[in-house]
Amino acid sequence: MSNDCETRAWVEVDTGALRENYRTIRRTIGDGPAIIPMVKADGYGLGAARVVRALDSLGPWGYGVATAEEGAALRESGVRGPILVAGPLPPHATERAATAGLIASISDIDSLRRWAAAAEVHGPLEFHVEIDTGMGRAGFDWRETGQWADAARAESGDRLRWTGAFTHFHGADAADPLPSQTQWRRFQDALAQLPVSREDLLIHACNSAAALRWPEWGADAVRPGVFLYGGAAGPDGPLPKPVVAVRARLVLVRDVPPGSTVGYGATHAARGWERWGTVAIGYGDGLPRILGNTGSAIVEGTRVPIIGRISMDMLVVELSAVPAAAAGDVVTLIGRDGECEITVDEVAAQAGTISYEVLTGLTARLPRVER
Repeated sequence: MSNDCETRAWVEVDTGALRENYRTIRRTIGDGPAIIPMVKADGYGLGAARVVRALDSLGPWGYGVATAEEGAALRESGVRGPILVAGPLPPHATERAATAGLIASISDIDSLRRWAAAAEVHGPLEFHVEIDTGMGRAGFDWRETGQWADAARAESGDRLRWTGAFTHFHGADAADPLPSQTQWRRFQDALAQLPVSREDLLIHACNSAAALRWPEWGADAVRPGVFLYGGAAGPDGPLPKPVVAVRARLVLVRDVPPGSTVGYGATHAARGWERWGTVAIGYGDGLPRILGNTGSAIVEGTRVPIIGRISMDMLVVELSAVPAAAAGDVVTLIGRDGECEITVDEVAAQAGTISYEVLTGLTARLPRVER
């Protein structure tokens, strides 16, 4: 489901900025570690195939996804390099992942045995072991490495190759570095106990924030995500180039007398004569509903407030500061217009969430347009 491009509301994707953010990661970590761009959730909502096209010439190791279906879709789009499913595979997804030649992340011996059985049918397959150092949602327990590592080694062989090990930081974007430092030490302790040669494994731990803050932890590879897509990563790292702009059109402009109310619940009433503009975008497009009466937009380079509650398909802005605004004009909800800018992180802060959720929440009703 999508609307005609630029007739109602749309998302602009700056692939040049996406590539520049990748280059920032590369400059920070140096030439040694490989880069595994995370393109899960359809490339953080921007289109995974589009992201791959933009980044492929920059030499990534491969790509990371969250599900077998996402990996298979990348294969169907033409990706031939490594694709890592960076999370446990449900039993019913094992066959699809094997057929697509994906690299499985293994968190328990039962999953490894299913993957080994698939390798007997589909030819050589690879897996990376996830080691849980405190995230808690997946991975073998770092404290029990001596128990599971030998079992994992016994299942691997010519048909099933153990080619990687990784962990995931739960607080790399927090001000306090101690939790991440603790996880890093735990990871090193677990790696030292693995019954396979270090040279045979791709070791990776760093997401965007960790790669930018502690490039010395880059190991063999890093897994950047939100920074590539224009979201800030960590309290003291470089700012990314904005990749996403969300724009919509004014569909109605009118002057209203004092006391006029707007939106469900009539939460805004005009204090005097006001000029209101109806904008063709709402929470059905993924714009957070909580921005009603708190968020803002840009019209003709001027920031204007969102008034009233946001509806599924529309919202209203107060246009008294932009008297020349008319139906058909472009309204910017995220992005730059002239000297004025609203970042995805600003919107996330106003909505009480994170940039990841804002980006991935933009629905398929908004066409994606490359700029």
